[in-house]
Amino acid sequence: MKRLLILLTISFSVIHAQENAEVGWVARFGLAGGVNPVYLFPNVDPVNEQIKNAGLSGLSESGMIAWGGSGYAYIMFVENLRIGGIGLGGSMSASGRVGDFDKEVKYGYGLGGLTVEYTLPSIHRIAVSFGGIIGIASSEIEIYQSSSNYTWDNIWQKVSGNVMTREVSDRLTKTSFLIAPTLNFDIPLNRFIAFRIGGGYSFTFGGDWKINNGKNIEGAPSDLNSNTFFIQTGIYLGFFSY
Repeated sequence: MKRLLILLTISFSVIHAQENAEVGWVARFGLAGGVNPVYLFPNVDPVNEQIKNAGLSGLSESGMIAWGGSGYAYIMFVENLRIGGIGLGGSMSASGRVGDFDKEVKYGYGLGGLTVEYTLPSIHRIAVSFGGIIGIASSEIEIYQSSSNYTWDNIWQKVSGNVMTREVSDRLTKTSFLIAPTLNFDIPLNRFIAFRIGGGYSFTFGGDWKINNGKNIEGAPSDLNSNTFFIQTGIYLGFFSY
């Protein structure tokens, strides 16, 4: 009887160890791609100072929504490490009639890059991953002012020197190198669909503000950059085994 109990105990231990090994291998595997609504909080104070001087109410200071997509895959030769990519963009605007002019200012933000994340192996059924994004970020400001209907002739008259105009159509851009630490939680609804919630902060370096045909802008505010905290959500399709 004792020998039977010992044999059963050994057999159970071997089977349990094999199951753990198989689960451990599967738990490090997964790949997915999906849509990412992202909420950003860029600093638009320097822009709003100028917008309000132009008679408009200003851009929202409580954040903006950007849309994009991302994907990833676990690389099997480094346990719990996954590599992927992300890209997103969004904009907001302020517009109105001021005197004889229709005015509008648009602010746009975008980023794209490589994602590298490590998933904590001690947490099961939910992938808790920390890592970062390495890539580029861009900010864009479009400024418009118009007072009349457009015809083919009066568009060209504005640059021919034959008429005086106060119409404005300028596009300001800045592109910078991006590093963004992130923390994400992926919650699988089943083996093939997962929901993501997470966030991070983008640190940007370098780049100059340019206007229209690539001319540098002198005296641009130093705090008008692409640094921002962001909240990321998403729905992913793929294969999940956490």
